[in-house]
Amino acid sequence: MSATRERGLTELYQDDPERADALTFGRRTGIERRGFLKGAGLGAMAAAVGGAIPFAADMPAGLIPAALAQAAPAAAPAAAPAAAPAGPKPLQMPGKAEILVIQERPLNAETPQHMLDDDVTPTAKYFVRNNGLPPDQLGAPASWRITVDGEVNTPLTLTVAELQQRFTPVTLKLQMECGGNGRSFFTPEARGNQWGNGAAGCAEWTGVRLRDVLQAASLKTSAVYTGHYGADKNLQGTDAPVISRGIRIAKAMDEDTLIAFRMNGEALPNIHGGPARLIVPGWAGSTSQKWLTRIWIRDKEHDGQGMGGFSYRTMRTPIVPGGQAAEADTQILESMPARSIITSPEHGAKLPANTRQINLRGAAWAGDKTVQAVQVSVDFGASWTAAQLSAPANRHAWQRWTAAVTLPSAGYFEVWSRATDQDGKMQPHAAGNWNPQGYGANPVNRVAVLVA
Repeated sequence: MSATRERGLTELYQDDPERADALTFGRRTGIERRGFLKGAGLGAMAAAVGGAIPFAADMPAGLIPAALAQAAPAAAPAAAPAAAPAGPKPLQMPGKAEILVIQERPLNAETPQHMLDDDVTPTAKYFVRNNGLPPDQLGAPASWRITVDGEVNTPLTLTVAELQQRFTPVTLKLQMECGGNGRSFFTPEARGNQWGNGAAGCAEWTGVRLRDVLQAASLKTSAVYTGHYGADKNLQGTDAPVISRGIRIAKAMDEDTLIAFRMNGEALPNIHGGPARLIVPGWAGSTSQKWLTRIWIRDKEHDGQGMGGFSYRTMRTPIVPGGQAAEADTQILESMPARSIITSPEHGAKLPANTRQINLRGAAWAGDKTVQAVQVSVDFGASWTAAQLSAPANRHAWQRWTAAVTLPSAGYFEVWSRATDQDGKMQPHAAGNWNPQGYGANPVNRVAVLVA
């Protein structure tokens, strides 16, 4: 007997918006959506989201209300049946806030975006991304050893203490995010952990510039790429590397690429890659090797674990979502795309009666680039208002923004934000350029609020 797969709400709306309305809100087929949103269907939708929808006429066809599509991760959506599975559990770990566990082995945990409301992300709130198991025997942090070899004239093996003594330490606020941040916004679902927007953070990192270390090792003219290795253990118990990614030499020589040993003024915690890790800001976090033991300088593009197949690659030529992808038509994910998040109010916030203005806060970033503008909307994108955008604290730091929006009445509203980078590239309304492992999804951020 063959089993039938039940389609999720998002997938159903993408495939057949009219049928989705009929099944979800009782709309009879054959009725134009805007007519539906003036009658009983609007009442059903309002009941599902918890209040009247003043800007219903501006709601794009086939749009799932954010209150249903982006329900708070720790609870089932409001319109879901009672038997719907619970969301991720809060992390219970000394020194960490109750961020949300999305995978237990290896441990991966996402920071709800309202918890990213600090200018500098506290270590306790910083997301956790592991590909394997942290090493269980670290020894004294000062004696941790890192080797630089390969296409160099002077191979080096240095302890953390020697790095600190030999090279000038620097402290920078640097933004980093998982390459799969935003993956859950792809339809159909792509492979991998279903991150929302919270696999990201901007901590203050202290370390030495990788550039200085590579100059001391004296790169050969044949050096074109790095290969990174760490001491984490794979799940099978073998000696094979868990992940070994690399970067072009030009990025390795960037003044903001660090070998870091302190995070927010304290010794780098084990869960975040201590005693020492790479920080490659603006690029997929997988290049920022945790528990760093070796940097192999290559005369060709690195071919370690996580560099082949569809790993950390996007499509050169867009394909039909869910369609057959050709590995030859992919490119390595490097600088991450523009993204903005709303950190206040919290998604799902219930505001007091007579609230007519909301003060918004958020963050925005764009990989190696800066963000030139952030705009916000409360009428489903029919109109947009410019936010006040701060300059980054230093290059590769995220940018904080604020805005005030006016509401016409009580009811259900969605606050949207979108960022535009220095080259004029703007966040799309829906996650684009679908790829098998779900990289680069950066749609407009949507937060649902309900005014009593």
